Amino acid sequence: MKNNRILFICDDNEISRYLKEQLMIDGGYFVTFEESSKAGLEAFRQNSFDIIIFKPQISDSDSLGLVREFKGIDPDCVIIACLEEERPEAIEQLLGLGVYDFITKPINLERLFFSIKKGINLHNLLLANRRFNQGLKEGNAALEKQNVMLARRIEDSTRNLTRLYEDLRSTYMRTIKVLAQAIDARDHYTHSHSESVAKYATIIALEMNLPAKEVEVIRQACELHDLGKIGIEDSILMKPGPLTDEEWLQIRKHPVIGAQILEPLTFLNDVIDLVRQHHEHYDGSGYPDGRRGEDILLGARIINLADSYEAMRSARSYRKVPLTKEGAVEEIRKNSGAQFDPKVVEVFLRVVDKL
Repeated sequence: MKNNRILFICDDNEISRYLKEQLMIDGGYFVTFEESSKAGLEAFRQNSFDIIIFKPQISDSDSLGLVREFKGIDPDCVIIACLEEERPEAIEQLLGLGVYDFITKPINLERLFFSIKKGINLHNLLLANRRFNQGLKEGNAALEKQNVMLARRIEDSTRNLTRLYEDLRSTYMRTIKVLAQAIDARDHYTHSHSESVAKYATIIALEMNLPAKEVEVIRQACELHDLGKIGIEDSILMKPGPLTDEEWLQIRKHPVIGAQILEPLTFLNDVIDLVRQHHEHYDGSGYPDGRRGEDILLGARIINLADSYEAMRSARSYRKVPLTKEGAVEEIRKNSGAQFDPKVVEVFLRVVDKL
């Protein structure tokens, strides 16, 4: 059988005969018996085994050296030592070299079978871990190879670099658009909401003379700021009346859910921080972390205002008639220093006519 293979190395014929019957017939294991360490090592090199059972001090090899040779061939091999008697010093040395367990005469079959079963499970885990690590190494090697090829292309041709950059950027932006549209499309009231918030926030950020890279991060965060609402039930998002306390708790989770969804995309780290913080209030009354003042990223403070303004100027399931422009502006002004950063409000009031 493919699994449950045991290599048993012992020059004691009495033990060998006894365990052969017990392991193969009663235990159902496939057992290869070898009388010498040399033959055992050769068998181990040629075949795959789940467990090695050996009797220390076999005639042609010292015990510790044999263990080292097995570990040199396969560091993950699982070894059980069969001792004549329980000697603490010998046991300590064997365990220190990586021996998994030991048994002593007279052999307790129940304990032996238990140790073999656990050892096989351990070996399977070690093999799985090794394959996983090998897969990672191969994946990393492939990535490194791709990086080298990409670097050569960059060195060879600026035109190729430009085309590659545009292709990657185009693919990335298409993905962003699909995610944003999937969120807004759940409710006809919020159709194009993220797109409008991105427009407002970009105008405010540009008016504040923020660097182009930071403006782009803010725009991308706007398009993804409500991604976490994918994890909120439609019955809550589109409820026409006031929300219960429990429903509010669900709603307040969406910045964290959105950040968690995006977390594996490490190239979006700056965007992820803004998504998580976009409902934090300047006075600390927001969520999910209760940040206040300058502890809230500037981009998140801008998005919070743009998001609020867009929501007030649009119909919603809970408010069929949107606020007038004047009414929305008054709400923004009234909440300056509370929900909104006064500096962002000041800039918003300068550009509101452009919105």
